[in-house]
Amino acid sequence: MTRIINLRQARKSRARDEKRAEGDRNAARFGEAKQLRDTREAEEARVRRIWQAHRKDDDTPQ
Repeated sequence: MTRIINLRQARKSRARDEKRAEGDRNAARFGEAKQLRDTREAEEARVRRIWQAHRKDDDTPQ
């Protein structure tokens, strides 16, 4: 026997699935949460500052 479905519910379910798929694509496209992004950028800036502080300047002409 076939299963009886409510077309309205099926249509809404399909729309929800499409929105969820679009949200997943956007999450992959735009990446991480703002708090995580800010933390990562701050860590990268800190590493860059430390690296610049330990850099040797070569002032001798060649």
